[in-house]
Amino acid sequence: MGYRNLQECVKDLEAGGKLLRINHEVDAELEAGAIQRRVYQADGPALLFTNVRGCRFPMLGNLFGTLERTRYIFRDTLKDMERLVAMKINPRAAIKDPFGFLGTLPAALHLLPKKVSSGPVMEMQTTIDQLPQLKSWPDDGGAFITLPQVYSESAAMPGLRHSNLGMYRVQLSGGKYRPNGEIGLHYQIHRGIGVHHAEALERRLPFRVNIFVGGAPSMTVAAVMPLPEGMPEISFAGLLGGHRLEMACRNGQLPIAAEADFCITGIVDPDRTLPEGPFGDHLGYYSLAHDFPVVRVERVYHRRDAIWPFTTVGRPPQEDTSFGAFIHEITGPLIPTVIPGVRAVHAVDAAGVHPLLLALGSERYVPYAGEREPQELLTIANAILGQGQLSLAKYLFIGAQEDNPALDIHDIPAFLRHVLERVDWRRDLHFQTSTTIDTLDYSGSGLNSGSKVVIAAAGNKRRELSSVLPGDFSLPSGFAEPRVCLPGILAIRGPRCTTGPNCPDPVVEDFCRQFGQRHPLTSFPLVVIVDDSEFTARTLNNVLWVTFIKSNPASDIYGIGASNVSKHWGCTGPLVIDARTKEYHAPPLIPDPAIERKVDALGAPGGVLHGII
Repeated sequence: MGYRNLQECVKDLEAGGKLLRINHEVDAELEAGAIQRRVYQADGPALLFTNVRGCRFPMLGNLFGTLERTRYIFRDTLKDMERLVAMKINPRAAIKDPFGFLGTLPAALHLLPKKVSSGPVMEMQTTIDQLPQLKSWPDDGGAFITLPQVYSESAAMPGLRHSNLGMYRVQLSGGKYRPNGEIGLHYQIHRGIGVHHAEALERRLPFRVNIFVGGAPSMTVAAVMPLPEGMPEISFAGLLGGHRLEMACRNGQLPIAAEADFCITGIVDPDRTLPEGPFGDHLGYYSLAHDFPVVRVERVYHRRDAIWPFTTVGRPPQEDTSFGAFIHEITGPLIPTVIPGVRAVHAVDAAGVHPLLLALGSERYVPYAGEREPQELLTIANAILGQGQLSLAKYLFIGAQEDNPALDIHDIPAFLRHVLERVDWRRDLHFQTSTTIDTLDYSGSGLNSGSKVVIAAAGNKRRELSSVLPGDFSLPSGFAEPRVCLPGILAIRGPRCTTGPNCPDPVVEDFCRQFGQRHPLTSFPLVVIVDDSEFTARTLNNVLWVTFIKSNPASDIYGIGASNVSKHWGCTGPLVIDARTKEYHAPPLIPDPAIERKVDALGAPGGVLHGII
């Protein structure tokens, strides 16, 4: 049942033709990451690089590169997962069909980690500089672990039961870190490790962390799972992996995953931080250098046959897209049990996950009313924005399921059309103007700081959405090249933006004042001002990426016919989102052309990737 370590997984995937062994020499600096991204885009196999320049450890990329392969890796346990989720949603189902749920009993035993005295990971030791020095993008600040599993425990209640396993960024080199003695630990807000760190500081206790790399594939997935409070990721990893995870426990030390490939043990420095980054991240931009915790390295363990798994991130879709899709398959049905009234939630990967959240809810406050309007939806929206990592959403679109019971929240064009046909911009915009946003999002007023908006729509259709530009269409000076992105959504190229954060742009304000109620522009309820309207309108992913990553609701939303009534802002005409690049935004990820040419050569006839890319 399941793979106990990465070696079993690699052997099985290779035997099944799902893994390509690459004996050609590959550099961990830029080249391995570029190859992995290109093979991912081609829906290609997992990649085992056996000849890493200057490093004795093989590297494994694109392991979770397709949803089909991810399902295959966990094929032995998915049925049990489905049954357990069904029991959580409807406990009576097990009573009505006890024999159908008997298989979940042994699976539940896998939740309990198994304590052992040692394991393969502790056989050998090395140093940080001997690990694969993976650098994914040209301006990354050093080498990073991109699939780390950072283990910590509660200082108030130590032990496996109160542990956290999270995928927090780890910088191995560069910056001001003391070589082989210090590494960077970047964790974002709303992460479990932050609670443990605070407890240790409060009690003046050493904050120990163990950083695992590799091991059972279920460990990697567990490290990114949004689990409910009180369920350790280690337990979930056992459930998903189909076996009790062995944890090597020694007095005075944190437990170590016995079958991991590597384990870095250390103590987070209580007295200082150091600049971590830059790092090419999943929004398609660099996250810049900021002060983050420093880990004082004690030991670097590894198994004799260690393999270094890695991924690279960048503008979606990337390998973490498959992670997200797989996680949603497992946890999606549970969301209505966590937040009353919610029917479905979709964190949109193409928009960087946190910037855009779609939701369906019930609108039952006044079922006798002749016309529905958002009421219960607002209560539900507030509950969503108070729920774990969902609280990082920047734009939350929520509609009433009663208005269209067949609406699929994953059909993004249909969902946006549904909302835009019904929304009343005078009433249905609800801002949080000074709050937290994703640590990696630089559209706001500073690190972790920005705004949110809830767009709630309920009731009958208010308008028909236009899909064609009228013939007599004209724009103010400086604005040009209107392009229809989707029904009711228009992108317009604007002049270069020169304003700072939290500063309204008088150019866009003047743009909005140029239009009356009868102007043809008003047939598009959503207008997006962009740097390149042709690029924006070219694909759905471009529309989502440009519009919602590059804008901060409180400072970048304008409106035609705007007014402020009793401190509620709205507009009678189209909503206008300024999604141009601002001078304070982080720089975009641009591949190294020379590296890309090398990858092209690998895909040419005779190259190791010919027929794949």
